[in-house]
This record gives sequence, C-alpha cells and structure tokens, in this order.
Amino acid sequence: MFALGSLLVTVAKVLSMILTIYTYIIIGTVIISWVNPDPYNPIVRFLRQVTEPVFYQVRRFLPRAMFRWGIDFTPLIVLILLVVIEQMVVGLLFHYGQKLAAGV
Repeated sequence: MFALGSLLVTVAKVLSMILTIYTYIIIGTVIISWVNPDPYNPIVRFLRQVTEPVFYQVRRFLPRAMFRWGIDFTPLIVLILLVVIEQMVVGLLFHYGQKLAAGV
C-alpha cells in the first residue's frame, strides 16, 4: 500500500502545480486585458487559447445581466473554482495518499 500512497501524494502534488500554473495564466490574462494588447502577439494568443475555452464554459452559465456593466466576472469565478478544486480534490488525494503511505 506504500506505493499506492506515494503515487496518490505525487499525483496530488502534480495536480496542485498544474492548478497553480493555470491560476497564474488567468492572472496574466486579466492583467493583459486591462490594456489594449496586440491580438497577434504570441503571448496574448497563447493566454487566450489556454483560457478562453474554460471562460466560455463558465460564461454559458452566467446570466446576461452580469455583462451589462462591461465587467467580466468570469476570471474571478474560474479562480474561485480552481481554489475549490485544489482544496477538495488535491486535499483529499494528499490526505488519503499520506494515510496509505503511512499504513494507517
């Protein structure tokens, strides 16, 4: 059971790193949206290609009234969802992985 526990802890750590990197990508997208970026810039294109599919899925569930004032709350909602996923999924994987690795 030690190997399975170590595997779960490793998966939890990798997933946590991926979620952290994606959080920084979302923050970069938000900061770049405050200025008028060149849409052909490779960095801007990368940030939009990585974040827009997730933003689109969240925007489908938001009421149209939220976009009346010109403020897009989608990145904030995605960041909150990432925190919830990290706390629940990564936390559970890490907890059970440590229990299995310790043999409890």
